[in-house]
Amino acid sequence: MLQWLAELHQSLPAVNVFRYITFRTGGAVVTALLFVFLFGPSMISTLRVKQGKGQPIRTDGPQSHLTKKGTPTMGGLMILSGIVVATLLWSNLANPYVWVVLLVTLGFGMIGFYDDYLKVTKQTHNGLSGKTRLAIEAVIAGIAVVIIMNVGKPGLSSSVSFPFFKDLLLDLGVFFVIFGGFVIVAAGNAVNLTDGLDGLAIVPVMIAAGTFGFIAYLSGNVVFADYLQIHYVAGVGELAVICGALMGAGLGFLWFNAPPAQVFMGDTGSLALGGLLGAVAVATKHEIVLAVVGGLFVLEAVSVIVQVASFKLTGKRVFKMAPIHHHFEQLGWTEPQVVIRFWIIAVVLALVGLATLKLR
Repeated sequence: MLQWLAELHQSLPAVNVFRYITFRTGGAVVTALLFVFLFGPSMISTLRVKQGKGQPIRTDGPQSHLTKKGTPTMGGLMILSGIVVATLLWSNLANPYVWVVLLVTLGFGMIGFYDDYLKVTKQTHNGLSGKTRLAIEAVIAGIAVVIIMNVGKPGLSSSVSFPFFKDLLLDLGVFFVIFGGFVIVAAGNAVNLTDGLDGLAIVPVMIAAGTFGFIAYLSGNVVFADYLQIHYVAGVGELAVICGALMGAGLGFLWFNAPPAQVFMGDTGSLALGGLLGAVAVATKHEIVLAVVGGLFVLEAVSVIVQVASFKLTGKRVFKMAPIHHHFEQLGWTEPQVVIRFWIIAVVLALVGLATLKLR
């Protein structure tokens, strides 16, 4: 919204800074952070009053988790509010990529909100059925991918690019809708599975958002894209503003989510943030790089798939408990050890992902 002020630069030279994505990204970080700081406490109080008993705690999980009983969930509302306010304020609202990513973010957020609502009101872990949830997610993701394909450059927008190869593209045509939709849905649910310990999901999400904000800025700049020999996608640089908003809102949320957490983000936040990352990856043509940068989320999701498949086929479990962060808890790692070590892994994977920009 504030981007239009740049049009006044002839009479007011100082407002020319609003033209720059870097400046507006910084503004989005600060705005989202302050928004969550200012309104977070009142949101948490409201959630605590409305929810009563808070998020149900698994009795078959680590015993230390029972102390978290009564902690309110749906804290993702704090993050989403900060992201939306900062994005509307600082991004170029004429850019279609901004609205596509917001569509996925808010759409997935609504699914997660309803799922959380069912769990809290019924005091059970059985919220919205898995098939129904995946079906709705697939529809939202599919619509988003179709828009991205129509907005982008023909040929490139329906193709999959590969890291380390500057010219290798696999044009999937209409089937890219399936591939892109899978990336977005998988990202949303992978982050959702990671959200099991205080601060475990939000920091890796912020690391991934910072990484993809940088990738979006470079991919949307014809000079930098040419220098790095990555595919130039006109307009996606504006997504750096949304990624910045996520980082700011995430930092604000972490203040309240740090152990012992005052609030959990719930599916409201985890599904939405994962979907946001997936949509940005599809728009910037770095879908495979997302699997590297978000390798921690992939590991969490794979651990659940392996656990379920092994138990159904052989009756035996590969891990003591899935997702894998609970496995390490069962091995004797304390919650802070699991969380911080997983943060370190997320940082390393982000650096590896960034390295793919130059190693071509």
